[in-house]
Amino acid sequence: MENINLKGTTEAVDISDLRTAPERTELGLRKCAENYLNAVSGQVLPVCSAGNKEVNSKEPPKWALPSGASQKQLVLPRVPVEPVTVQTCSKAAPRVSQGCQQQVEMDIKIMLDPENMENKAGLKHQNDETRLPLITKKKSAPMCSQKTGKGHTVATLWGFPAFPPLDSPLPLLEEDTPKGALSLTGQRLILPAAKVTLQTPPVVSKAAPSQEFPRQHKKSAVGEVSSRLDPENTDTTTFPNSKEGIYGTYSSSKGNIAPLPSSSSVVSARKSKPVWTYPAQQLESEGQIPSQTQPPQAPPCQSSQDPRSDWDIVVCHGTVDPRAPGFLALKQHHHLSWGSIVAFLERAEKLLKDSSVPLATISGKKLAQVASDFELDENPPKSAILSVIKNQSTVAKILNRPGQSSKGRGGAEMAATTIQRAWRRHRAGKAAARSRRRERASGVIGASWRSWNHMARVKNTLREARHRHLENFCSRAKHLAANWNRIRTSRRTIIHIPSLGYSQRIREHIPDLAVQQNMQMGRLCDILDANVDVIYICPLPLSEELLQYYNKLLGLQAAVRSGNPEDMGDLQDRFRILTPEAINSFPQHHMCLATQLKYSPKTMQRLRVLLRSRDAYVVGGVPHADDLAVADMLDVPVLGPGPEVAQLYGTKSGSKRIFASACVPTPPGESDIHSREQLIRALSQLIVDNVEVQRWVLKMDEERGGNGTAYCDVISHLECYHWLQEEWQSHGPEGWSRSQARELALVKISQELPGLLAQHVQPVNEKRFPTWEKFLQTFLTQGGVIEAFPPSSTVTTLTVDLLIEPTGEIRIVSSGDQLHAEGPFRSSGSSIPQRSVDPAVLNSLCWRIGDTCRSKGVLGYFSVDFVAFTHPQTMEQQVWATDLDLCYSDQLALTQLLLYVTDGNVDCGSSPLEAPLGSQAVKSQWIQREGTKPPAPVSPRCAVASTQLRHSNLSETSYNVLLQRCKARGVGFDLQEKQGTVFILYEDQKRHSLGMITIGEDLQGVLLTFARNLFIIHQEISAPNMQGETNFKMAIQDIEAILGVTAENKLKLEEEQPWEADALKE
Repeated sequence: MENINLKGTTEAVDISDLRTAPERTELGLRKCAENYLNAVSGQVLPVCSAGNKEVNSKEPPKWALPSGASQKQLVLPRVPVEPVTVQTCSKAAPRVSQGCQQQVEMDIKIMLDPENMENKAGLKHQNDETRLPLITKKKSAPMCSQKTGKGHTVATLWGFPAFPPLDSPLPLLEEDTPKGALSLTGQRLILPAAKVTLQTPPVVSKAAPSQEFPRQHKKSAVGEVSSRLDPENTDTTTFPNSKEGIYGTYSSSKGNIAPLPSSSSVVSARKSKPVWTYPAQQLESEGQIPSQTQPPQAPPCQSSQDPRSDWDIVVCHGTVDPRAPGFLALKQHHHLSWGSIVAFLERAEKLLKDSSVPLATISGKKLAQVASDFELDENPPKSAILSVIKNQSTVAKILNRPGQSSKGRGGAEMAATTIQRAWRRHRAGKAAARSRRRERASGVIGASWRSWNHMARVKNTLREARHRHLENFCSRAKHLAANWNRIRTSRRTIIHIPSLGYSQRIREHIPDLAVQQNMQMGRLCDILDANVDVIYICPLPLSEELLQYYNKLLGLQAAVRSGNPEDMGDLQDRFRILTPEAINSFPQHHMCLATQLKYSPKTMQRLRVLLRSRDAYVVGGVPHADDLAVADMLDVPVLGPGPEVAQLYGTKSGSKRIFASACVPTPPGESDIHSREQLIRALSQLIVDNVEVQRWVLKMDEERGGNGTAYCDVISHLECYHWLQEEWQSHGPEGWSRSQARELALVKISQELPGLLAQHVQPVNEKRFPTWEKFLQTFLTQGGVIEAFPPSSTVTTLTVDLLIEPTGEIRIVSSGDQLHAEGPFRSSGSSIPQRSVDPAVLNSLCWRIGDTCRSKGVLGYFSVDFVAFTHPQTMEQQVWATDLDLCYSDQLALTQLLLYVTDGNVDCGSSPLEAPLGSQAVKSQWIQREGTKPPAPVSPRCAVASTQLRHSNLSETSYNVLLQRCKARGVGFDLQEKQGTVFILYEDQKRHSLGMITIGEDLQGVLLTFARNLFIIHQEISAPNMQGETNFKMAIQDIEAILGVTAENKLKLEEEQPWEADALKE
């Protein structure tokens, strides 16, 4: 049979022994494994002999792998073994026979390429009946170029691993243990500290130096053999260990490493073919390769080595060579889980290739462990892939570089795609954002337009409704005027709505707005007229206790007239007290009572039922637009001015215009102040023109009760006042207005006033206006007036209530001198009727003011405030009109109650209050004596009344207990004498305020009784350690100042109960 041998030439092949090829192949494989075990154990095989028939016929030959092996080589597991040196035969030693050599070569070819058809054909020529066993095709790792040297043939160390029993000792030579291919510590098979048994070696080997061949780095031809040996150094031949045979040739401390020699000293090179070269360890630092002339250091010797440590897989530029020894060894050992390993490795390869990682070493052991945790179709995370890489830090650093992903496979296209995608996303995002902004803007514009349109429609609706309410108000007012004479003498119903219709910003600063609106419970006393029924709209829910109190109080009418308490009647059908349900719906909105009634449909429906087919009209409080709305809903007229008229003339500046039109005396001043410059200029002018005035008062237009009032004693703090007074006296009152000194005084005062006002202005309500700047800001916002305080030490303030009937008739219905318990600018009560001004003078002023108000469209109830004082120069009494309130006043309500409980009448223009006596004894005596009906005897009466009495301890005592205690202390009302004390109760929730009327024959006695009542109440509701917050003390002091008996009252109080006197002083 002809075949091509390893040299590449055609020659005859002896195939006589191939008949037993299967048995021989099996024995050869087993022998190779034994040889490998013997090589590991340190035993050296003898060289093949030409005359050894047993070897050629029955046993597989001891062969060595030639360097020029075929393309498909036998794949054996790598075992790192140190180079072994064997002693070679001398030049005169017998050579191997030709037949033995051919047999060995043929065996090698068959083993290396069992599926080669040429090799099978050679076998079939000798015996066609012989069948070679089917050997699974395996891809062998390519070989690097090796060296060939002369010497005895030894068993190759590149064989299948066969491990001895764990308990069998390793037979080693002592001198071979630390060196050469038999070093187990170098192979990491045993630990350095392990105890081994060494045997005497049968053969002593010597190193055979051979020529150093350059290392192949990139590509080398398979089968390239170097035959350049040193002829002088042929004593020994150095064989590489299995690791070096696979990875390439490198130098060690013992000499150059050469590949295992074949049975022939010279092997012809087959056709060159690129082979795989294992990358050097230096590729981990960006693929740098050391110089070929510089031999790398040998790995450190270790006592033992795990074979699985060589299953490292090198991924070079994202590619794994499937023919790499580590790859093949890993595949052989983990063939059961190879699918998951390959899937994991493919994903790792893709990651490294996409990121253009030049070199990565994957640990086979970790790869097998980690890959088993993932399914075939599961994509492992980046962290899992990095965990199986040995040079993890280097790879991670490369992967984390910015733009590294664009350097790999398809990186340019991916980068371009990413850039385009980012640009398109950016452009689309901007377009979407612009669209969203436009959509949002259109939505906002649309919502604003709809809101504005809705608000415009609502405003138009409200405007039309208010215009309709005003038209109906005017038409009903004309009807009321035309039928007033009939209505006031016939059966009628009066709807009292004590609403404080101030602006919202004013109502927000009124403490206890509901209580302030409920201080006019005296309106119920209009039932004194038998033709009048009263419906009182109450801003607070009244308890049953309070309702019973007012039922009894109003039931005294018959008893008061007769003087007999047994004649007390029940007048519940004559009056109604209704509370709107909206007071609970808007507790924090500071709505006036008219607005709450407007939004109370149940109360409005009940009012319609009560007013059915009856003459009625509304008497309000401070006018508000909702008064007209309520009247329009009830279809009844309003006895009062319209909101526009009240807003125009109900302010401080408006009252000045009324007084100016009426030509009544007013204090020097200026109105409609709305700027700081105007304030300084007007005040400077007033000071220069009125040098004798010491105190100037600033009043806000819309505030009431002294809340918007401040004063300043300018003369006491003006530095140029002495110069001003001298100049004024030198020029005289007549020449002062034309002098140049007046202009100079204006300049000086204007310069001093800003700082003077900032330091010395004193607001009345310091809690609301703690500083001048806050007061000034509110003053300029609302507008206000400046007026002079009377230049006298004794000043009396009085209030006169007037009624302009629908027919135009003007009547004075009440008058009284004010009490000032909390300062000269706050009224806390009145003494009724007034006795400080001549009635004729007062009537003249009131008629003129009333006539002017009637001409301006004012209708209904209103009050005028005056101040009376004695001028220090003329010593004559002067009366100034200071304020005008276009509403039903608290004093008028107290006067109505006073007339009800005394059955008297008052004519403020001619005579004081007079009340008929109710003594039955006097009447019977007169009848017995004269036999005719006597005229009702009358007696003058006066009263002191207050609605602003406050005491925090009142909440600790119920009203029934308080009235019982007061009755036990002599505080009560005498029906026969028509004198005594009557209380006005407002509410029973907080119970910190009440009203009181004390009635008597003379003013001094009434004042003393009023002060005594305050003292008794304080004594009954207070304890020594709990005095509470009250204004009783200031009221008593004001009364004592009026009477001029302050010292006498203090002495009397200290003698009776000293501790209570001290409490009142505090």
